[in-house]
Amino acid sequence: MWNLLSRQNSISSQENFHDPNQNVTSILYQENGDLEQNSDSEKKNYNIIDGSLEKNSVEVHDAEKSGDQYDISSVSSTKDESIVNYKTCSWQHTAGLMLSEYIVLAIMSFPWSFSILGLVPGLILTVFVAICVLYTGLIISEFCEKHPQLMNVCDIGQYLFGGYRSVWYATAICFLGNNILIQGLHVLVGAKYLNTITDHSQCSVVFSVIIVIISLIFSLPRKFSSMSILGYFSAGTMFIGVVLAMIFSGIQSHPYKYNGTPVKYTLFPEKGTTYVDAMCACLNIVYSFVGQITYPQFISEMRNPKEFRKVLWLVTACEVIVFSLAGSIIYVYVGNQYMTAPAFGSLERTYKIIAFTFAVPTMVFAGALYSNVSAKLVFFTIFQNKNEKMLQFKTASSWIYWSLLVLLTWILAFIIAEVIPFFSDLVSLLSALFDCWFGFIFWGVAYIRLKHEKYNFSKGERNFQRLTFTEKLNFITCVLLIIVGLYILGPGLYASVQSIIINYEKDAYGVIFSCKSNGI
Repeated sequence: MWNLLSRQNSISSQENFHDPNQNVTSILYQENGDLEQNSDSEKKNYNIIDGSLEKNSVEVHDAEKSGDQYDISSVSSTKDESIVNYKTCSWQHTAGLMLSEYIVLAIMSFPWSFSILGLVPGLILTVFVAICVLYTGLIISEFCEKHPQLMNVCDIGQYLFGGYRSVWYATAICFLGNNILIQGLHVLVGAKYLNTITDHSQCSVVFSVIIVIISLIFSLPRKFSSMSILGYFSAGTMFIGVVLAMIFSGIQSHPYKYNGTPVKYTLFPEKGTTYVDAMCACLNIVYSFVGQITYPQFISEMRNPKEFRKVLWLVTACEVIVFSLAGSIIYVYVGNQYMTAPAFGSLERTYKIIAFTFAVPTMVFAGALYSNVSAKLVFFTIFQNKNEKMLQFKTASSWIYWSLLVLLTWILAFIIAEVIPFFSDLVSLLSALFDCWFGFIFWGVAYIRLKHEKYNFSKGERNFQRLTFTEKLNFITCVLLIIVGLYILGPGLYASVQSIIINYEKDAYGVIFSCKSNGI
């Protein structure tokens, strides 16, 4: 494992140097070997972009084993404003998108998880999951470089598991289900926020509709680079909200709903902690880190995909610092008895409103990002072979279809938010259903497939004996990743469903599509 991390990090992202004075003719000669075979008309079809030769035309390349796919990497730079040029993201753009994916509301579930697991196990699990996600992220980066025609997790799933189209559709259902549930989570928290600051001035369903409409508008841009500035703003304001929550938890006279019982925190789980509670707390932490489902699409729109590794290291460092500090500081000052999820609810009213308000951009944008990713998958799937002009050009009909797909994701998200009106259990359910695949199993299999020439045991176990120590370690690590994913899918799903049943029996959530306040 460590060999892979060090090797991946050491790969230079420097591109071959080209003389800026080199003309198109000389480059064509280098590429084709025969200058005279290139006509003047052919030469006009080329531009020197960033020192390298690129064609002005839009091409569609055949995919390898994964069926016919529209390769956005074939859409070259162009000045034609009527053409949608997808491959426009720098590493800074991608970093903004990923920070907006991770510096989100789920951070405020860490204090609750720590209150169940104890401070020491909570911190250990946080660092462990961060390392796993970094490791799998480097695998994804290498895999996408080798297979650039696989532009999303569905293409990768089909490639990994037999090449069957049915696998692609199964993966797509999980992919869309994961993303729409996350959108639903943001609709739910948005309604909680509006109920909290207005003292339930409207029916909770109305507040949910308001959040859906605002989020829908921010979901409409068709390129990730167009959303990256909003991503930085979203992550920045959420970070401020988390920092304020940490400060306010320390300076407030007592936690919200204080009843005289002293604040108490523990280093390890309290006696009597059930498996269901502990597993749900673990799943909340896993959910906050696992975002690999969007990595292939981010990479596919980067101008230089090799720079994705740089983004991974940066974002992982930010995650570990912010998640650990937020979880431990708020937990220590709020304690077990007064803890809520999200932890904004444990602050006194004035402090709660101030800190919670800084989370509003994230409530809107993070959900919008997942809506955009989902709509893009469906949009490309529908039109990649039937009408490629819908993908390439900014026509009225293409925008209508695009907008309808985005709207559909938000309608489904609204229904989920009303049917499953709870925060921590919804996060646990998301983690158990989908993070097992997209956070662990897929990437353990992907690494083994990448190294299939060495890891092919069809000829006997003697192949394994020929591997170096670090190669064996990487192989074993990937097998463990698959086992962890299966455990999350099995016992983890049982625990999350059981928790939902228990809380409904306790009447903790009320009824579906209820006007009752869900403020914190």
